[in-house]
Amino acid sequence: MNRRTMIRQSAIATAASGIAMPEIHAFGNATLPEPGKKIKVAALCSTYHYLSHAYHIVGRFLDGFPLYDGQDKLHKPSDSFEISSIYIEQMPPETDLGKGIAKKRGVPQFDSIEKALCLGGDQLAVDAVLVIAEHGKYPINQKYQTLYPRYEYIKQVVEVFKKSGRSVPVFNDKHLSYDRKKASEIMKWSKELKFPLMAGSSLPITWRHPEIEIPLGSQIEDVVVLSRGEIEIFGFHALETLQAFVERRNPGGKPQGVKAVTCLLGDDVWKAAEAGRWSMDLLLTAARRSHSRNAGSPQQCCSEFSPPPNRPTFLKVPIYFEVEYTDGFIGKVVIANGFVDDTSIALKLKGQNQNPSVVSTNVYLPAPPGANFFNPLVLRIEDFFKSGNSPYPAERTQLTGGILDALLDSRMSGGKRVETPDLESIQYQAPIDSGYIRTPWPAE
Repeated sequence: MNRRTMIRQSAIATAASGIAMPEIHAFGNATLPEPGKKIKVAALCSTYHYLSHAYHIVGRFLDGFPLYDGQDKLHKPSDSFEISSIYIEQMPPETDLGKGIAKKRGVPQFDSIEKALCLGGDQLAVDAVLVIAEHGKYPINQKYQTLYPRYEYIKQVVEVFKKSGRSVPVFNDKHLSYDRKKASEIMKWSKELKFPLMAGSSLPITWRHPEIEIPLGSQIEDVVVLSRGEIEIFGFHALETLQAFVERRNPGGKPQGVKAVTCLLGDDVWKAAEAGRWSMDLLLTAARRSHSRNAGSPQQCCSEFSPPPNRPTFLKVPIYFEVEYTDGFIGKVVIANGFVDDTSIALKLKGQNQNPSVVSTNVYLPAPPGANFFNPLVLRIEDFFKSGNSPYPAERTQLTGGILDALLDSRMSGGKRVETPDLESIQYQAPIDSGYIRTPWPAE
C-alpha cells in the first residue's frame, strides 16, 4: 500500500469512527501553481556545504532520491519542481558547495532574499519557498541557543508577500525561531497574510522501528523519550518526537498547550528517577529499541561520555526535560549522551479492563552521507507545495520550539520550574495519520 492510499484509508476509517476530521484551511491570499506546470521554488540557505541541511534538502530536489518501495529507481522531484533561485548567506571558500552546484545546474544565484523571491524583478515570481537556516557560523547565546536567522529570513519573505499582494507556501526547516516570541510573530504573519506554513524536521515522519501508530484520542498514562546530542540543536528533535506522539492523546477538552517546564542536569536527573518523577523502566524499554545502545547502565555510560571538542552546547552530563501540559499530562525526555546516539520513545497506554500496555519504537535516522531520513521530509514538502496544506499544523512546531526555549530558561535558573503562560493557549488538531513513512527500509 503506498503512503497516499494508506492515509486516505486511515481518514475514511477515522471518519467512520466518529472522530472529528481536522479542518482543511483555505488560504485566500496564497496562490498555487497551475496543474501541469513545474512548481518554481526559491531556496533560502544560511550555508550550503557537504552534509548541511541545504545540501540534503535542496540536493534532493535537484538530484532525486531512492524511495525503497520495491522499485529500483530514483524518485525525482525535478519532474514536478524547479529550484528557480537560490540565496546563500555564508559561502566560505574552503567548504562552500552551493555556488558551484548552482552554476552547474543552471540555478540563478541572488545576493538577497528579495531578489531570489522575485527572480531579479520587483514582484514575487516563485510558487514556493524553502527556508533552510541551519548550519553556518552564528553566535551562541548564554542559553546555548545558536542564533540561526530563521525569523529574519521569514520576515524578509513576508515583506515580499506584502509588496506583491500575494503569497505562496513556505517551508521552514526545524523550529521557527530560537526565540518563542519571534516564533509567535511568524505564526501571526501566516494567519494575517493567509500563507500556508510548514515547519519541523524529519523525526516525526521518518521510519519507526517497529512501526506503531498511536490512535487519536488515546489515553496515554506515561511517556519517556530517550535521546542524545546538543542541548538545543538536538533537544528540539527529542521534543518534536515527544510532541508527535503525545499530541494524539485525549486532552479532555483542554488545549495542546503547555503550562510549565523544568530542566534538570547531572545527578539531579537520576535523583528525579529515584523520586518517581520519571520511569527508569520506560527509559530502558525505549533503550531496547535503540540501534546504538552502549554496554553498561545509563548512569555509567553518561559518566564516561566525552563530548566533542569545541562544542559548548554538547553537555557532558545527562539532561532531563519535564513538560507539564494544560490537561495535566507530563511529558518526559532524557538526553543520555554516552548511553545512546539515536532517539527512541516508550509510552504507557491505558488498555482494556484498565490494564496498561507499553509500546515503544525507535525513530530511525539512517546515517550520513545518505541521511535518508530527509527522504520522507522532502516527500512531505512536495505534497505541501502542491496542495498548500501542511501535513501537520505549524502550531506543533511553534509549541515544540517554545517548550525548548523555556526549558533553556529553566536550565539557566538552576533547574527551577518555569511557567509558560504564552504557550498555554496554543491549540491545534493532530493529523488523522501521523504521516510517518511506511515504505520498507532496505535492511528489512
